[in-house]
Amino acid sequence: MDGDDGPMEETILVGDDLMLGPPSPLIPPDIASHVLEGVELCDGILKKLFLCLQVHDIEPFCQDELGLYRRCAEERDKELRGRIQESERKLGQLMPEEHAKERAVQLQSEVTLLERRLILASGIQGMEGFRQRWSLHGRLQDTKKRLEALEQGLEKRKEEKRNIQEPQVKKGWRFWQ
Repeated sequence: MDGDDGPMEETILVGDDLMLGPPSPLIPPDIASHVLEGVELCDGILKKLFLCLQVHDIEPFCQDELGLYRRCAEERDKELRGRIQESERKLGQLMPEEHAKERAVQLQSEVTLLERRLILASGIQGMEGFRQRWSLHGRLQDTKKRLEALEQGLEKRKEEKRNIQEPQVKKGWRFWQ
């Protein structure tokens, strides 16, 4: 006999359940075409969800669509975040160094701005305050990861430059007889 003999409760998803994880990442326009290429955008599933909500008016009748969209959006966002970071890493390595450094300064100022806006949003009460903090926190985390990836690319560039400038000298001992 199991310890769970009581009735099983069914979880009913609502629209706010789509806000449990981080928000979808904002994709910089200059790398959007590369990042979005071949990614399932979940637009078909989203259309089905909206159609279901139009027909039924309330979320409990659209559980399958909510679950499918949630799963698709989580996978999409994870893939997009990885591609954005990889693109920033490549930009740090390949774009002219001055431009890469300017981009890093721009991202750092964006991080500072988002931190300030998050502090201001902490004073907003209710659902609107929650939504603003949720959105800002997600954007802040994504921007910090982009900055990290760009700096990793710049660092890898420096390592490659050092390796080219300082050719490895093989030291060996020769025994003369």
